[in-house]
Amino acid sequence: MEHLSFLYDCLGYSCLTCSAVTGEGIATLKEMLQDKVTLFSGHSGVGKSTLLNRLVPEANVRTAEISAAHDTGQHTTTFSQLFDLPGGGSIIDTPGIKGFGTFDMEREEVGHYFREIFQIGRECRYSDCTHTHEPGCAVLQALEEHRIATSRYQSYLSMLEDKDEQKYRQGY
Repeated sequence: MEHLSFLYDCLGYSCLTCSAVTGEGIATLKEMLQDKVTLFSGHSGVGKSTLLNRLVPEANVRTAEISAAHDTGQHTTTFSQLFDLPGGGSIIDTPGIKGFGTFDMEREEVGHYFREIFQIGRECRYSDCTHTHEPGCAVLQALEEHRIATSRYQSYLSMLEDKDEQKYRQGY
């Protein structure tokens, strides 16, 4: 976890390591959430509801044990619900995300959602650079020089290659 915090801290995102199990960082998180409306969002089974129960014990929302078969959390929340924080503020607990699609997003826009790719991409030779193969691509050079994390670049490529919006629209 420390490497993820370091990565995102370096990109300018505030990170807090906390644990609903051990209580590490919970007091700091409570202070950060005070008098704000906060939405808990993330993959299914990562512990959003467990964290909510730690912050708002009277919420008593349903959680499940880690799956022995898959060594992952299990999807339990089926609808979004707002809970008041003791002392002020609210948390919205949401069902887990199973996939992430780039709805109504142009291919050229994907890089705008990665701070480092957007910033470094302004130095590319071509203004419509996709940062995948073009000569004079500042992003590819930064990747080679380890100024962009490989994991972030792989996420960028994954989003670029994900063209099937219908798989995310099923059931609507």
